[in-house]
Amino acid sequence: MESVKVLAKGQIVIPARIRKKHHIQPGQKIHVFEYDGLIYLVPPSADPATEAMGCLPSEPSLSEELLVERQKEHVP
Repeated sequence: MESVKVLAKGQIVIPARIRKKHHIQPGQKIHVFEYDGLIYLVPPSADPATEAMGCLPSEPSLSEELLVERQKEHVP
């Protein structure tokens, strides 16, 4: 894991190794989102649905929580 420093205006520098690996060019837009306390930087892609598969942590499982809630609703 690499660390980066946050500059005064909230800017960070993505390490060169990572920029090269993901073909990130100057001026390119990067998607930023937060989920479950983690911040993700995601380069845009031609097929975002396919590339996004598996990028989010499996826990907590929203589907499992919904199933538990539904079961509670049907208990007499």
